[in-house]
Amino acid sequence: MSTGSSSKVKFFSGEEIPLELHKVRIVQKLFLNPIDQRLKAMQTAGYNTFQLNTLDVFLDMLTDSGTNAMSDNQVASMLQADDAYAGSQSFYRMEAAIQEVFGTKYVLPVHQGRAAENIISQVFIKKGDIIPMNYHFTTTKAHMEINGGTIFEIYTDEALKIKSTNPFKGNIDVSKFKDLIKEYGAERIPFIRFEASTNLIGGQPFSIANMREVCKIAKDNGIMTLLDASLIGENAYMIKQREAEFKNTPIKDILLAMFNLVDLSYFSSRKVSSTRGGGICTNRKDLYEKMRDLVTLYEGFLTYGGMSVREIEAMAVGIRETTDETVISQSPSFIAYLVNELDKIGIPVVTPAGALGCHVDCMGFLPHVPQSQYPAGALAAALYIISGCRGMERGTISSVRDADGNDVLADVELLRLAFPRRVFTLSQTKFVLDRLTWLYKNRNLVGGLKFVEEPSVLRFFNGRLEPTSNWAEKLVNQFKADFGDSL
Repeated sequence: MSTGSSSKVKFFSGEEIPLELHKVRIVQKLFLNPIDQRLKAMQTAGYNTFQLNTLDVFLDMLTDSGTNAMSDNQVASMLQADDAYAGSQSFYRMEAAIQEVFGTKYVLPVHQGRAAENIISQVFIKKGDIIPMNYHFTTTKAHMEINGGTIFEIYTDEALKIKSTNPFKGNIDVSKFKDLIKEYGAERIPFIRFEASTNLIGGQPFSIANMREVCKIAKDNGIMTLLDASLIGENAYMIKQREAEFKNTPIKDILLAMFNLVDLSYFSSRKVSSTRGGGICTNRKDLYEKMRDLVTLYEGFLTYGGMSVREIEAMAVGIRETTDETVISQSPSFIAYLVNELDKIGIPVVTPAGALGCHVDCMGFLPHVPQSQYPAGALAAALYIISGCRGMERGTISSVRDADGNDVLADVELLRLAFPRRVFTLSQTKFVLDRLTWLYKNRNLVGGLKFVEEPSVLRFFNGRLEPTSNWAEKLVNQFKADFGDSL
């Protein structure tokens, strides 16, 4: 396997652009429908990009979860799958890959990351517990609260700054961690959670220096450490790029250093290895045994965990490919390109560029739309209408209501434009840049949204909204005036 290098290349002109370090062998047709058709599709979807039909979507930047491109080696590996219900050789190949790359002895397979969250929460959280972390994720928060826990986000002061030069905005604030232990007692803290990299605040990574310090405090107080490793490859890549100690360290060694610090980890294979599925990993037999029976109950037998064996084979290859810098640099390099180009022209985006996607600051983009009218959702809808590009709202729609029925306003209102690994080209990225530039110049046309159907749990998936005015039609008219018949 090639160890590769960063995909950012300087051209003779002096321009630095990301270079695709792969060749395209299989293609999938895309659809760029006329703007009137896109407006109708958005109306049918209830102004919720999750509800769009993919036949109506040009560039699907909703998520990188399960949408990454598999390598030729991953696809080929699926042909050797062992279909046995128990004791499948496919599982043992996957287990060996995890032991090699993550350095963890015990592996429990699950069908996806949130299944791991469910099992971990049921086993380790009891009513009245508090769970510190660098930032929550939607399904993580839901599982932990259902089981009686309370989330405490102990991020640093830099974490929520939209424009920043801090390389590790995903770090945990050590002082806040110590204060929590002092106030509540270590016995009420079942574990502290690191998320690599913080999804809801721009895919921002944490450093190994911070990880070491936090893990030492946890160990001294008898608190377990938990790592959400779903974007661990990208976090490791940014450590290599930004943390001086690891400048010349191979990605494989950085990964081993991170996993060696924690007691327990879990991951969504939909992210980390470009396949469906997930896993729970540990070097502690006592933790493994506490969770083992629930895997059998909820997921399936211990050697398939709710996954097809073909996915397990592809996961094994993908886990090993996580150590290849050529592979894991692709997404961060394209994200950085779009972030830096938008920043140059004054469009507010989260900096420095992180993992997972480009995150547009919607309160900066649409300062006239109050948070109560969901600016991130409105911008996601507006961008789709004028481009066919589907992003994801990461703001107050992704939040919850309090006991009195009022919105709990999100810390930040972001439009996430995800970059699945090895999926988009530079010309497609430049198309997104062009349409965002036009939309920013016409931002005053965009108004707010309001719920018309609102589920009580994880409302951002299935909720339906409508505009607070006829702003969508005005946006379409201006687009036609500027672009004519162009799509």
